[in-house]
Amino acid sequence: MSAARPLTTLRTIAAVAALPLLLTACSYGSKATDDGKQAAVPAGAKKLSTDEVKIGYFPNLTHATALVGLQEGLFQKELGGTTIKPSTFNAGPSEIEALNAGSIDIGWIGPSPAINGYTKSNGKNLRIIGGSASGGVKLVVNPKKIKSLDDVKGKKIATPQLGNTQDVAFLNWLAEKGWKVDAQSGKGDVSVVRTDNKITPDAYKSGSIDGAWVPEPTASKLVAEGGKVLLDESSLWPDKKFVITNIVVSQKFFKEHPDVVEAVLRGSVKTNAWINANPEKAKASANAALEKLSGKALPADVIDPAWKSITFLDDPLASTLNTEAEHAVKAGLLDKPNLKGIYDLTLLNKVLKAQGKGEVSDAGLGAR
Repeated sequence: MSAARPLTTLRTIAAVAALPLLLTACSYGSKATDDGKQAAVPAGAKKLSTDEVKIGYFPNLTHATALVGLQEGLFQKELGGTTIKPSTFNAGPSEIEALNAGSIDIGWIGPSPAINGYTKSNGKNLRIIGGSASGGVKLVVNPKKIKSLDDVKGKKIATPQLGNTQDVAFLNWLAEKGWKVDAQSGKGDVSVVRTDNKITPDAYKSGSIDGAWVPEPTASKLVAEGGKVLLDESSLWPDKKFVITNIVVSQKFFKEHPDVVEAVLRGSVKTNAWINANPEKAKASANAALEKLSGKALPADVIDPAWKSITFLDDPLASTLNTEAEHAVKAGLLDKPNLKGIYDLTLLNKVLKAQGKGEVSDAGLGAR
């Protein structure tokens, strides 16, 4: 939400370079897990230009394109004899590190780490090649303490982490309300409490926070604990859409294996089409994948409202990524970045055209 926008040089990060400031919208930690599983390759299927493609993603609903596409074999069908080696991550920085190290080739990731990874490498390590999801971010509050948007003033509201996607979005919303908050400390007319999504529900139950601006499924977990959705972030955006998950690829892999990249994009487009045509089956598939990865499926009172709030699409919504970056600059967290070249949508548009769909725009931020 995926939306925080890590930009070039971070004035505020200089003194805390080790701090994973720009986790994705769904970050829950910093470890990566190589699940070591490869999808079954059809007998006699022809390999593409490489034996294997290493794919990274989060075990999270906003990454359901990857969850469902792998679970249903839709990516493997497009890749033929080229096998998939999947790895799951709990934080954006670790996935970017894996991409830089060659541990993964293609990844599903939030906009903040994508921007941060691109700008920190001076535009040399990755490209955004497609979209995946929009939405899934809400302001959930204790209805006994907060009954209107104006009641947020003077309260304690959690965001996942300083400078992350939701943190920047909330700071921008506060500024538009005319309230003053120091971005670094979180102190001001509203107390912004940076809290890991894993413990936000417990913090809410204990009364140490009055609400949270968070992604799904954390938002729906809070609702299940008695919270009320006061604002859906999608209502703040044109057409109610903003990027929360992108598909990125290492530039080296993109250059060496465009046929594999194209096959993964075909799989992504077909997966999104299947999700949208079969929402209940897709929701069950995503939950089954989550259960395999985490050992626990999401209960119905969490996954049902969470699933409804996420839109799965191929368009990376490039203009919203640029706007989100501007929000981070305005908040004083980041220096203005040069994002020219962060997108290369050539193969995605080729795939979309072949399937009779319209092309998508890079909002003037296409590859140099």
